[in-house]
Amino acid sequence: MRPLLPESWSFLRFLNPGTHLWAPHLDSLFHIAPSHTPPATLEKPILSLHPPWTTIFKGERVTLRCDGYHPLLLELRPISTLWYLGHLLLPSHKKSIEVQTPGVYRCQTRGAPVSDPIHLSVSNDWLILQVPYAAVFEGEPLVMRCRGWYDKMVYKLHYYHDGQAVRYFHSSANYTVPQARASDSGRYQCSGTMRIPVESAPMFSSKVAVTVQELFQDPVLRVMGPVEARGGVVVRCDTRLHPQKRDTPLQFAFYKYSRAVRRFDWGAEYTVPEPEVEELESHWCEAATATRSVRKRSPWLQLPGRGSPLDLASTTAPVPQAPALAPSNKPLSFRKSPVSRSVPSVTSVSNTTSAGLQFPAGRAPTAGPPACAPPTSLEQSAGALKPDVNLLLREMQLLKGLLSRVVVELKEPQAFPEHRETLETLTSHLAASPGTPETATVES
Repeated sequence: MRPLLPESWSFLRFLNPGTHLWAPHLDSLFHIAPSHTPPATLEKPILSLHPPWTTIFKGERVTLRCDGYHPLLLELRPISTLWYLGHLLLPSHKKSIEVQTPGVYRCQTRGAPVSDPIHLSVSNDWLILQVPYAAVFEGEPLVMRCRGWYDKMVYKLHYYHDGQAVRYFHSSANYTVPQARASDSGRYQCSGTMRIPVESAPMFSSKVAVTVQELFQDPVLRVMGPVEARGGVVVRCDTRLHPQKRDTPLQFAFYKYSRAVRRFDWGAEYTVPEPEVEELESHWCEAATATRSVRKRSPWLQLPGRGSPLDLASTTAPVPQAPALAPSNKPLSFRKSPVSRSVPSVTSVSNTTSAGLQFPAGRAPTAGPPACAPPTSLEQSAGALKPDVNLLLREMQLLKGLLSRVVVELKEPQAFPEHRETLETLTSHLAASPGTPETATVES
């Protein structure tokens, strides 16, 4: 005979419209058409474990309890609870059962969905790390227990989080995180020694994964009305609680830049005054629990069709982009402006090479190209510049001698009265030289 499954449970209306009888398979036995009014969907029951640890020693027993809706109506076959171990239907129909077999347990009450699972582990080690069976949420305490074989005392006790030691105790003690955060998720382990009968070498437990659930999502500040509305604009701080914590009360605060315009209150909406509507994108909000154990802030308010404003109050603000200096997408090059050949502007001259400051040849020196100019491609430069190497070296030698004399003159102004005539002669020579390249480069 196949077991009675909850999918075959149905309603039978009789006596009067306000009376319901639970009857399995009655629709197939009496060929009664089911009612067109579907029954209300019940919430899934809550499965709990006592004591509240997911790992036990071999031979120990724990109690599972299924709490959910149990109808107090006339039943043809009173079955209130179904128990599952994996995909196996257990024979018990009580609200509580004792188990010692490892595996995944679930329960189900009449007409309700299946409960969340509990994974029970059985160990034969000397040392086990026990963690809570239920989900731990942000802001709640996280408690772990390093337990020796059948409660033997553990000495020199260390707790580890992702391979790093986080707490030390001289003897057996629980490790507690008062207010858990998402960063507390990870793999935990413990180690210690036991006197059996003398003190043993350090022993390690198996690693256990712990996940801290998100209590509520990061809030988002949204505009509830048109931006042009008179008398201000209504904004709302939206977030979503975890389904298991949807009854948790939250408070909300609103800020303009780093100044609080409304401190924590139960309302999730705030009216931005009309004078501040122009600076609407400088607002953000914060959601928190009543005890402030969990606080989360929203991004800056972003209006539709606009980019995100500069985050002046957050260290995670994006780097502002420099204004475009050229319409094209080519990279910009930054080159030194040519130095004027005027004698008073020369302060020092050292040995020169063929790379450095640029001087246009064939005309008097000018201010040169802008400091930021689009670069010329290598092909264009190779086609336009065909220097005469010998002429270039000769002119460089002349320029070197001139600059050396300028330095001496600056130190002793009366020593070379003919310097200005030499400068004019050199300038005329450069202007009259044929085949001179467009630019001659000198590095100081």
